Amino acid sequence: MIGWIIAIAVVVILVLIYFGLYNSLVKYRNRVDETWAQIDVQLKRRFDLIPNLVETVKGYATHEKETLTQVIEARNKMMEVPADNRQGQIEADNMLSGALKSIFALGEAYPDLKANTSFIELQHELTTTENKVAYSRQLYNTTVMTYNTKVQSVPTNIVAKLHNFKERDMLSIPEVERVAPKVEF
Repeated sequence: MIGWIIAIAVVVILVLIYFGLYNSLVKYRNRVDETWAQIDVQLKRRFDLIPNLVETVKGYATHEKETLTQVIEARNKMMEVPADNRQGQIEADNMLSGALKSIFALGEAYPDLKANTSFIELQHELTTTENKVAYSRQLYNTTVMTYNTKVQSVPTNIVAKLHNFKERDMLSIPEVERVAPKVEF
């Protein structure tokens, strides 16, 4: 009789451990998805600010059509990337970031534009949004690292394989952006 009680207790403990491991995997998978959604929110915010910035710049820099066209094309590419293609979204986002840097460079070339309050406010909003995007990316990578560690670690990896929990990719910086810019005086 005592042997049965001990056996049942061991089984119950093992089942509870299994449930705990499974639930921790679900929790971290959901955190990864939530942090990705935060990146998406910031990208959407930036996406919505861009037409206002382009219109403000148009009035001052009508012959800078190429720069404005690049920004608009990059914005449109963001729209074309499917929501489930995270790497594609990040690549389109990087392209848009580069195009936006060109717009801000125009502010230096046109003193009237640089002094325009609408341009200043939009530039500030976009800069703030860029900072939020950078923070959200950092948080996403930290969350993915924690989740991937769970998926790879014993004994959680056994539960992960049984329930098809897959590792997630971290966001990375394109090779072009890793090169430090040259500063000359």
